[in-house]
Amino acid sequence: MDTYDAFSQGVEPGGLRSKNDIKTLICYLVSRLDTPITKEQLNTIVSEEGLANYFDLNQALSELLQNANVSMEIKGTDEILTITTIGKANAAELENTIPYTVREKAFNAAIRLQTRLRREREHKIEIQRLDEGCNITISISDSDGELLSVRLYTADYEQALAVKEKFLADPVKIYSNIIALLMA
Repeated sequence: MDTYDAFSQGVEPGGLRSKNDIKTLICYLVSRLDTPITKEQLNTIVSEEGLANYFDLNQALSELLQNANVSMEIKGTDEILTITTIGKANAAELENTIPYTVREKAFNAAIRLQTRLRREREHKIEIQRLDEGCNITISISDSDGELLSVRLYTADYEQALAVKEKFLADPVKIYSNIIALLMA
């Protein structure tokens, strides 16, 4: 492992404090994911998991872009990251220099985030604030259209957010349980 040349602020024990390790982690993540990752998602994954310092992460990404290990394409407001041939070769050669637990933690966090974002795109969730409480409408859809729509009243906005989080955690389970209750 390289000497510690990165900040430790915000880095959990076992996280990366070497700029070269941070670069390798970025290449590893971008090359291993089946769906594209945005710069914002990369920042969220690495920072929230405490795997590297935010500023060191962005500096490492900037250097990877300059060295053509990673490329960035702007789509709307998103900065989509893709791995280049050079970056893929470097990631494959160097990925074992990063601890397995860090790689797994980063990869699993990326999958969770991308799954959540896909669920948010596929299903509609609307929270309407009322004078007292909120109405939350959740709609479950598939490729043919809307399968189920449920509107609930909650006592306050925080409770509505909790319902939203539970729904997004597993919309298929919610749908299955409602159908099972209705068919019983």
